[in-house]
Amino acid sequence: MSTDAVPLSGSRFQTEPARLYREMRAQHGAVTPVLLDGGVPAWLVLGYRELHQVTGDPVLFSRDSELWNQWDTIPGDWPLLPMIGRKQPSILYTVGERHRERAAMISNALEASDPTRLRRHAERFADELIDALCAEGSADLVGQYAMLLPVRVLARLYGFSDEDGPGLVTALNDMIDGRERALAGQSHLASSMGELLAARRAAPADDVVSRMLADPGGFTDEEIAQDLMVMMAAGHQPTADWIGNSLRLMLTDGRFAASLFGGRNSVAEAMNEVLWEDTPTQNVAGRWASRDTHLGRQHIRAGDLLLLGLQAANSDPQVRPVGNELTGGNNAHFSFGHGEHRCPFPAQEVAEVIAQTGIEVVLDRLPDIDLDVPAESLTRRPSPWLRGLTELPVRFTPTPALGGN
Repeated sequence: MSTDAVPLSGSRFQTEPARLYREMRAQHGAVTPVLLDGGVPAWLVLGYRELHQVTGDPVLFSRDSELWNQWDTIPGDWPLLPMIGRKQPSILYTVGERHRERAAMISNALEASDPTRLRRHAERFADELIDALCAEGSADLVGQYAMLLPVRVLARLYGFSDEDGPGLVTALNDMIDGRERALAGQSHLASSMGELLAARRAAPADDVVSRMLADPGGFTDEEIAQDLMVMMAAGHQPTADWIGNSLRLMLTDGRFAASLFGGRNSVAEAMNEVLWEDTPTQNVAGRWASRDTHLGRQHIRAGDLLLLGLQAANSDPQVRPVGNELTGGNNAHFSFGHGEHRCPFPAQEVAEVIAQTGIEVVLDRLPDIDLDVPAESLTRRPSPWLRGLTELPVRFTPTPALGGN
């Protein structure tokens, strides 16, 4: 691997990722050598066509992490282990027919959820969160709203009690950020899933977990628990950031001003633009080369780790010239992945319902909302994986709570 590999860390992922990806592409091409925490080498796939190739060939670019040629150098307390795990019996690292069976099990369990009930849960929890802040006249719509909404809806959908929500959101954020508390967050999430599985085996209900347990595929409790952890992590934080990034766009871009006064078409348009220009999931780990190959003029060795550069691929000048913002209804972005390991369509629909409902409740309940700080002062979490705001301070005319209506 190149000696001028780019560290996959630092403030530029927070402040100017688009420019950073352009510089990487200019120096290395569509596939860039990078270094993970601790100087661990990997490749970041920046090109749209190259990413399509990697995600569309699960044999050459496998999801089997056992292939990694770096395992001998990875310490047991490496903070990225929750994201790049070994021998994790989850759908993320399952390949072939068994993966397809597990994907069908998850899709069926989610698809059987009543969409009307899902939207009703999202509206109720969103209203409760707005009730807690609407009388103040100001709020942080990330910390006090977006970061709390998806996990509450998902917890109810899966079968958790409402009281479990705060602990789950803390554990999820710790795990996803990949820092010193990552392993502790993973442990809390795993124990919570185990307790829920035991409860639903004893008393099935109309929820996702009970349907997964009833699947005829013969999946073990450990497999189901791991898949639930994946579903919760993939469903919560990116959806929270989708809400926050979309609200930021609508509050700072004049094209969406009308939607702040009762319009609704612009909500969907803003959400779609975010998936192209400011996608919550920037980079994903990963795929492993099953043999030596070439990709984007780089020599990839058997066992090399390839990271999926979703945001960079979305803005690849080979398919989207610089300055081209005409995304419209185009959903050919990579924000939900591609290939057999892409986000299951029912899960994508759940995330979209939660995000759109969450945004619409804000606009309904706080109709004169405005940004409370200069737009250029808004900051992002320092993560190369997920792109979300640290806070979104807003002001509005104080209004009474709904009082449970």
